[in-house]
Amino acid sequence: MKFTLQVKDKMSKARAGVVETAHGKIQTPIFMPVGTAATVKGIHQHELKNDIHAQIILGNTYHLYLRPGLEVLNKAGGLHKFMNWDGPILTDSGGFQVYSLSEVRKIREEGVTFRSHIDGSKHLFTPENVMDTQRVIGADIIMAFDECTPYPCDYKYARRSLDMTHRWLKRCCDRFDSTDPLYGYDQTLFPIVQGSVYKDLREKSAEVIASFGREGNAIGGLSVGEPAEEMYAMTEVVCNILPEEKPRYLMGVGTPINLLENIALGIDMFDCVMPTRNARNGMLFTRHGTINIKNEKWKDDYSPIDPDSDLFADQFYSKAYLRHLIRSQELLGAQIASLHNLHFYLWLVNEARAKIIDGTFYDWKEKMVKVLGQRL
Repeated sequence: MKFTLQVKDKMSKARAGVVETAHGKIQTPIFMPVGTAATVKGIHQHELKNDIHAQIILGNTYHLYLRPGLEVLNKAGGLHKFMNWDGPILTDSGGFQVYSLSEVRKIREEGVTFRSHIDGSKHLFTPENVMDTQRVIGADIIMAFDECTPYPCDYKYARRSLDMTHRWLKRCCDRFDSTDPLYGYDQTLFPIVQGSVYKDLREKSAEVIASFGREGNAIGGLSVGEPAEEMYAMTEVVCNILPEEKPRYLMGVGTPINLLENIALGIDMFDCVMPTRNARNGMLFTRHGTINIKNEKWKDDYSPIDPDSDLFADQFYSKAYLRHLIRSQELLGAQIASLHNLHFYLWLVNEARAKIIDGTFYDWKEKMVKVLGQRL
């Protein structure tokens, strides 16, 4: 993997760059649609490519490990071929999913034992076998195995967890560097900065992660319920330490406003289930504010879903029709709304990139943050 930093904004720390992978180039800043179990919910791969213009998608190690399983993925030739997606893929390590299974998992130095949410079967994730699993899945960018601490989190627990995450990172790197990719193309390992919302722990973690000298770095544990101000403060601390010549990936974030504020702090890559999850519940993000399409006011509004969008579905279907579909729990409603929200997210980061390049990002961002906070 190669990262080229092209332009830096003069009034913020926003950057525009290009990440080059074996499956194509990614123009940053970028948002990655979440394809947890080898699918972005309700979206065809050709729609991801041609309508949403996704440049990279995300898969989840925990879910893919359990189902369809490593044997199926290996026989297919990896996740790209299994799901017929020829663009870049990033996989998270399963650390966040293990964190969310707090009642059915145990964390030890060796790794994490947990029970499957599908059938209750018992499994063990270690830094080593998570590297092996992500080799089988075959993503272009893979994540180190870490512990994601909850919020709020006791300082002593956060410090112990952080130290273990760093020890696990050493084991991840040793295993990754001693093994080869399985499908004829290179993979890249990103470490993950942790430390909850404690400045000294975040500084320590960023310094340790930077010292490993990997091709890119991730920031975890900042999408677990903390106030946005805490997220921004910790992101700023970390971005001041992580090397600027390498891409920075903020995991699991977030709202459109979160994206813009963190781009201004120096983040290059994002992922979040929010655009598709909120879409299924009738929440639409637009360049004029947020719409709850289930509200009565849209019942007989026959105007396009988004007249400013170049997405076919946004022009072809009316707000009244989408409201009917969502309220009736028709599958087409979830599909249309998901297409809309993902298209908006990709439009937003692409527009941010354009503004960074032409030198107008900061003023545009300040204006957009106010607009995006409106409920229509």
